[in-house]
Amino acid sequence: MAQRLRIPGGLTGELAAEFAGTLILILFGCGVVAQVVAGGIGDHDSIAWAWGLGVTLGVYVAGRISGAHLNPAVTVALAVFKGFSWRKVGPYALAQLLGAFVAALIVRWNYSEVLNAFDPGLTIKTQGVFSTLPGNGALPVGEWGAFRDQVIGTAILLFLILAVTDVANTPPAANLAPFIVGLIVVAIGMAWGTDAGYAINPARDLGPRLASFLTGYEGAFRDQNGYLYFWIPIVGPLVGGVLGAGLYQTLIGRFLPAQPEPVAEPDVPSQRASV
Repeated sequence: MAQRLRIPGGLTGELAAEFAGTLILILFGCGVVAQVVAGGIGDHDSIAWAWGLGVTLGVYVAGRISGAHLNPAVTVALAVFKGFSWRKVGPYALAQLLGAFVAALIVRWNYSEVLNAFDPGLTIKTQGVFSTLPGNGALPVGEWGAFRDQVIGTAILLFLILAVTDVANTPPAANLAPFIVGLIVVAIGMAWGTDAGYAINPARDLGPRLASFLTGYEGAFRDQNGYLYFWIPIVGPLVGGVLGAGLYQTLIGRFLPAQPEPVAEPDVPSQRASV
């Protein structure tokens, strides 16, 4: 395991990094959805790639200081299985939520003309720009199907994050771990985006959902069926993250050598993972 650097500013610096990294993630993520949905520029693939690149860039911003979790599901899973301090879990999650909230406000402001022209009533038509919906608001997927999807999608995410950031395994060389983690998010978006819009991150969903509610989306906390849906992209990823990290430890982590041969370590060590 790589030696943890002593960060000037301590926890304050780590929280600032989590805020900034998550802000970058959401600027690209919600921004691309606004462009595709309301502006008519791009498609599903551009959404998947922009979200993945947002993750990569957010990790490069925050990784050296905080480990760039950018996701409460990552933070909780690392506390359960990788020794991350439980006293930091709440502050990290709050910083991530605030970063997502501020970024969504910026997207909402910048795309206000386009959103209002495309959807004057600020309805379910553009609610998905900021927060996820079962079946992306249109397909026949129920709330519990969406919950199942969020558990599975986040389990995949954490399983793979631990795989590519575990220095006892075969991590990416040099400083490529953030890029590989971004590709993981692209792949999840392309393969697991149908049932619930692959939130796989409570802060990513709740922060923008709150921002949209405060800026005119009265139904932001409900889905297209009127169900109070907001809790599903929070609880589902938290459950799935612990499940995925636990599966990695059970199937792979416990069989790795305790003293690995020297390898080129990624900039983001094993207790520092992203999204």
